[in-house]
Amino acid sequence: MTHIAVNPGALPTPRGYSHGTLAGNTLHLGGQTALDADMKIVPGGIVEQFRQAFGNVLTTLREVGGEPGDLVSVTIYLTDIPDYQAHGKEIGRVWRELAGPVYPAMAGIGCAALWQPEAMIEIMGVAVIPDDRVGLRP
Repeated sequence: MTHIAVNPGALPTPRGYSHGTLAGNTLHLGGQTALDADMKIVPGGIVEQFRQAFGNVLTTLREVGGEPGDLVSVTIYLTDIPDYQAHGKEIGRVWRELAGPVYPAMAGIGCAALWQPEAMIEIMGVAVIPDDRVGLRP
C-alpha cells in the first residue's frame, strides 16, 4: 500500500514530518499545535490554542476529502490539564462550531512540555474516509 504525505498549503511548511499520512482511506493526522501561518503560537490561552490546533487538524483532514465525521480517534496532549478542564465548556463550544456534534474516541494526556515552549496543546488523530470521497485536493 502506498503512503501519501498530506501537507496542505494553508499550513506552515513542515520540515522533517508531514501534517498527515494517507494510507488507503485511512488518514493519520500528525500532531498539530496552535501554529498560525506565520509559524507563531496564537495568543489568548487554551481556548484559542485549541481552536487553532484543531483547525489545523481539520485543514489536513479536508485536504484529502475528509470531514469531521470521519474522525475515529483524537488524542490531545496538554501541558496544563486543570486549565483545559476549567475551560471545558468553551472548548466544547469551539469543537461543535468546527466539527459539529461528532465525538470520536478521545484521550487527553498531560505532558510536561511540547515542541514549541509556548504551546499548551497538541492534537493528533486518525480518520477513515469513505472511498468515494478520499483523494488529494488540487
